[in-house]
Amino acid sequence: MKTFLLQFFTWWSGQTIGTRFHTWRFGELVGTDEFGNTYYQTIGGKVDPQIGVVRRWVIYKDRTEATLTPPGWVGWLRNTSPLPPTQDGYAPREWEKPHVPNMTGTPFAYRPQGSILSTGERPAATGDYEAWSPTGQPVGARPTEGEISRG
Repeated sequence: MKTFLLQFFTWWSGQTIGTRFHTWRFGELVGTDEFGNTYYQTIGGKVDPQIGVVRRWVIYKDRTEATLTPPGWVGWLRNTSPLPPTQDGYAPREWEKPHVPNMTGTPFAYRPQGSILSTGERPAATGDYEAWSPTGQPVGARPTEGEISRG
């Protein structure tokens, strides 16, 4: 019952009822990645007349998170590779780093130096910045007597 309700009311926790029905009716399983995500295309690799290419999609194992799609499968999903990585012998390059999930909104998110959310002290200003002022004088400077009498 929980799975049904999640599929009926949410899109971020896997597939929806509509996606499940569409996949059952028009989908052909192509493969699975190391994260447990499953990849589909239209039955028989038929070109979809609405988009002009074979329709391809992914159903995520747990939560819907695009950063959980490996590079080989991304190329196949975007139709830049005609064959899925399971058929073309895709192997990651030596310079590719292992997957790291999107940490935005978590305590492990990237916080550059100077961010109000980063830990530690903010670096001191370098003194090379001068704020704009409508009078043309530096901010904090006292107005002259002529400026006071005009004002």
